Amino acid sequence: MASGKWSIEKRSSFRNDSFAREYVTVPETGCLSIVVLGASGDLAKKKTFPALYNLYRQGFVQPDEVHIFGYARSKISDDDLRKRIRGYLLNDKNASREQSEDVSKFLQLIKYVNGSYDTEEGFQLLDKEISEHEISKNSQEGSSRRLFYFALPPSVYPSVCRMIKKCCMNKSDLGGWTRIVVEKPFGKDLDSAEELSAQIGELFDEPQIYRIDHYLGKELVQNLLVLRFANRFFLPLWNRDNIANVQIVFREDFGTEGRGGYFDEYGIIRDIIQNHLLQVLCLVAMEKPVSLKPEHIRDEKVKVLQSVLPIKDEEVVLGQYEGYRDDPTVPDHSNTPTFATAILRIHNERWEGVPFILKAGKALNSRKAEIRVQFKDVPGDIFRCKKQGRNEFVIRLQPSEAIYMKLTVKQPGLEMQTVQSELDLSYGQRYQGVTIPEAYERLILDTIRGDQQHFVRRDELKAAWEIFTPLLHRIDNGEFTPIPYQPGSRGPAEADELLSKAGYVQTHGYIWIPPTL
Repeated sequence: MASGKWSIEKRSSFRNDSFAREYVTVPETGCLSIVVLGASGDLAKKKTFPALYNLYRQGFVQPDEVHIFGYARSKISDDDLRKRIRGYLLNDKNASREQSEDVSKFLQLIKYVNGSYDTEEGFQLLDKEISEHEISKNSQEGSSRRLFYFALPPSVYPSVCRMIKKCCMNKSDLGGWTRIVVEKPFGKDLDSAEELSAQIGELFDEPQIYRIDHYLGKELVQNLLVLRFANRFFLPLWNRDNIANVQIVFREDFGTEGRGGYFDEYGIIRDIIQNHLLQVLCLVAMEKPVSLKPEHIRDEKVKVLQSVLPIKDEEVVLGQYEGYRDDPTVPDHSNTPTFATAILRIHNERWEGVPFILKAGKALNSRKAEIRVQFKDVPGDIFRCKKQGRNEFVIRLQPSEAIYMKLTVKQPGLEMQTVQSELDLSYGQRYQGVTIPEAYERLILDTIRGDQQHFVRRDELKAAWEIFTPLLHRIDNGEFTPIPYQPGSRGPAEADELLSKAGYVQTHGYIWIPPTL
């Protein structure tokens, strides 16, 4: 600069050291130990072990590198556990010889360890068994991988985490790791969730913690980002200028059926809406992430949750089906809702004024889970077809997975008459012979691969509880009482009235029928 001339210094890279370190990965060469805690319980038998078996059958879990350990308080043998699991993996009456052999080979990968959840003795034995497996596979110390799946009630999470940290951790300096997978419910309100997060967070770093919400593993939920951000025609439509309202619905046609005591502690909002449906809302409403990296996606989800306004009492309808209290495990004067409709409003540029209607219920007239995006009326309706209904984009999550667009077309014939029809992508018809994986399969595979995209981050969990905790406390204190409704009905009539007030226009005379093969 002293000579009055500018000089240009060539820089080797715009990436700083921390950026470079983020993308340096150490190859994972060590063996894999999967520990199912609570191995004798229903969740493990019905979901966790079948998911592991399907991953094994498809080659994602290799028998020469993996071993599976079941851990629980029940005093049973390896063979006892294998016999309990077998019926959930295979129907022996209809199984081929090859399938039976596959199951038998998989079951031989499972070893059982008995112990309590709050003392070191059982976990020291578990660590000894895992270490013997690692030695038998010639894994270099520090390169082996340990995955702990908590098929347990949250009340024992802190003690189990302490025992794992003290007795069962793997050295992680050579590509090895220790990860934990925890199931919902993550607390009952904001304070209990934060307390649980703090207790686990003292022992494990956030990249080691996988808070599983199985709805994020569903095929059509995972399709949401692709639909929204890989298709040009959605980009200009997906906003308050075109969308009238969004419904995210979960309906079951049966009641609590033996789970009444457990369900009564939580209710439909804690069980379904605060987690499953709210996670779907995030994916429907979020802005386009910078990339598909897990943290970029989760950052956008948190922004959505932080933009949700406090829920108004007049935009909530609670219900309880008649006969719910007949369950001997349910208190006679229970105030727990088995049905809820709540309107959430997102205060940002894209969604200002658009109601997001979250609705869930038990003992209703149908079973389904879907996202229903209803568009505004066509201005200047020259065909006078407004009464037939609005355009809707529907994503059917279960059953009969499908994506369809309701639209108005000319009815075939000589007259100029309009009728509602659909553009339909039904997975059973379009993808014949393709097995849609269970949510737990996909999510367990993600934990092995270290991909946290479809798991709930701590600040995300906190933001979700901040939305619903005030309402839940009013329900718990008896300030908000559910309306009785008949089992097999649509739920309380007041819920339909709330939808109408929110601007939802129901289509009459049109019913989507899944196409047959």
